[in-house]
Amino acid sequence: MTTLLQSCLFLLVLSNYLLLGTRRVAGMTRLTAFQGLLLAALLLSLDHALLAGAVLLIKGALLPGLLWRTQKRLPADALICPARRVGFGVVFSIWLDGKLVMPLGLYPPLLLPTGLATLFCGFILIVGRIKAITQVIGYLVAENGIFLLGVPLMTGGTVWFELALLLDVFVAVFVMGIAINHISDSFASIDVARFRSLRD
Repeated sequence: MTTLLQSCLFLLVLSNYLLLGTRRVAGMTRLTAFQGLLLAALLLSLDHALLAGAVLLIKGALLPGLLWRTQKRLPADALICPARRVGFGVVFSIWLDGKLVMPLGLYPPLLLPTGLATLFCGFILIVGRIKAITQVIGYLVAENGIFLLGVPLMTGGTVWFELALLLDVFVAVFVMGIAINHISDSFASIDVARFRSLRD
């Protein structure tokens, strides 16, 4: 199980790099679904079968499905976004992991820096991308990082809290999807960079 855990963490870090370097929203959606699959496998390696099934269903299938449905209603120019390759988040996460004082044995090896790197990747996507749908994907990736940081706290009494958190994410992304649809129906572009051209 340790090999599976380490493999999932390595692939999560790799998917973060790919998310930052991908220009097409379709590719980012696939990577988001892949991260959901990796989170489910990671939980399975830690003997959280029930939560792994919920994560696979929600993060691996349902949320990417909503993103795919939203993409079909957007114009073609909204599905391509300039990429920004930023490796600072991963380096900072490794440095921060060495500085934080944690109880011995709380986090499996590499889990904390991977969670922090995923969180920072989500923040970079939210702040650095100019399309509304890519910012929604960034929100999902950031939540994946928060989820990873909460993995050691998943005892028998906290599983239901984690399921409630997943439900909150589902509702938030559903509302964001509706908002993006309404924005694209009302305006010619959903590029937030065009706000710079507004005048009094």
